[in-house]
Amino acid sequence: MSDTTDAPLSGCAALVTGASSGIGAATALALARQGAGVALVARRAERLEQLAATIRGEGGTCAVLPADLSEDARAHGVVEEGVRHLGRLDVVVNGAGYVARGAVEEGDPEQWRRMVDLNFTAVLNISRAALPHLVSAAADGRRGVADLVSISSVAGRIVRKNNSVYSATKHAVCVFSEALRQELTGRSVRVGLVEPGLTTTEMTAGNDWTPVAPGMPREAWLRADDIARAVVFMVTQPPHAAVNEIMLRPTAQEA
Repeated sequence: MSDTTDAPLSGCAALVTGASSGIGAATALALARQGAGVALVARRAERLEQLAATIRGEGGTCAVLPADLSEDARAHGVVEEGVRHLGRLDVVVNGAGYVARGAVEEGDPEQWRRMVDLNFTAVLNISRAALPHLVSAAADGRRGVADLVSISSVAGRIVRKNNSVYSATKHAVCVFSEALRQELTGRSVRVGLVEPGLTTTEMTAGNDWTPVAPGMPREAWLRADDIARAVVFMVTQPPHAAVNEIMLRPTAQEA
């Protein structure tokens, strides 16, 4: 990592959930390369340690915070641990998620609960716990702004069969983000939503996505780094500019 003294997020702290792989890991690394200290949150401690070693090896600062965010009580504790390690909180990225495709008739309620818990309830809990710190960071003059970004999905806007519960959770994140944006207007906390199309990650590896993009090979999908760049673009805008939504699709994805 090059000298980050003059980097856009120098002196700032970010917390990223779902940081053990995929979009979360790529985003955490990208934010660190912009100068932020990063709190890494996910269930798999060993994967977080590997990412932490990369960040520290490039001269960055990070804290490893293993947590299962499907447990409601963990959100507040994780945020407070992150602030204790890094001293403040300027950026939060809700990146944790889970997907299981299938028809409702054949659906597994346990998988439904996990999607609701990770894709939506965890966003609510982390956001609520982080807001006092984000408001404080925005007011202290370092950047003049703070950012709360949630990773949603094109599936939250475009509904397809056999994807009902996942789409429902991602649509909920969309409307929650817009309502929260309105609540925070005038307090210099920007609320952003990033909605990827088909992206190559561990999460998408175990499902059949042919109905979503028939005939589109996986090498044509987005990569996690593509989404991470969108997040960095969103949170490094000047204080008077808020990029509230970014939808990214592979060039070859029709809908």
